Amino acid sequence: MPTFAFKLTEQRMTHDLKGKAVLITGASTGIGAAAARAFGRLGSRVAIHYNASRKAADEVAKDVRASGGEALLVGGDVTRIEDYDESFLKDVIALNVTQVALFMHEVIPIMRKQKSGSVINVSSIAARHGGGAGAIIYAGAKGFISTATHGWAKEVVGDGIRVNAISPGVIATPFHERYSTPEQLKAMQATIPMNRLGTADECAGTLVYLASDAMSGYVTGQVIEVNGGQYMP
Repeated sequence: MPTFAFKLTEQRMTHDLKGKAVLITGASTGIGAAAARAFGRLGSRVAIHYNASRKAADEVAKDVRASGGEALLVGGDVTRIEDYDESFLKDVIALNVTQVALFMHEVIPIMRKQKSGSVINVSSIAARHGGGAGAIIYAGAKGFISTATHGWAKEVVGDGIRVNAISPGVIATPFHERYSTPEQLKAMQATIPMNRLGTADECAGTLVYLASDAMSGYVTGQVIEVNGGQYMP
């Protein structure tokens, strides 16, 4: 399908996202940034959360506004970690488990009052296979997200709230640019049937789908794999 036709179809099917408030944590780079830009193109009101990457967040906000959406920058460390030395374990759990649970604690009452809402968590393919060397704690934390997504979905479905998650595979993001060597990325690519790494934009489409009641109104409690065929449940 030509790109122009695809964009028209996307806009028609996601009409319910125009003017809708969308909060994206970690939206200054990678998958979060791609998602913010995607919702901006659909006319959403996007709250762009960032921690240290203010400059990158500013660029995302400019793109959102240029494409017809509204943008609001929200700065802060979602883990509320101050200047003290914590173990790696505590850091990983604070970022990937604690802040998600606290966010749910804050946002669910708001959604219950309005009798609607869509929460989309971000898990990882690591939750499926246990992660690579040095990533066991991260994989376990993401396993919590996948399991809790099922539980939260059942708990709030009666209030008109849907809770889902996406589970990205190996995505070309600043994270891998910083922490993965070319040799490691090549080895990962060899395990992917599509024989390439994914892009942040390819995750954004799934996020838009799950956010739109018009497209996924009967979908809740699901963890959707976005991994080029690397893992097929």
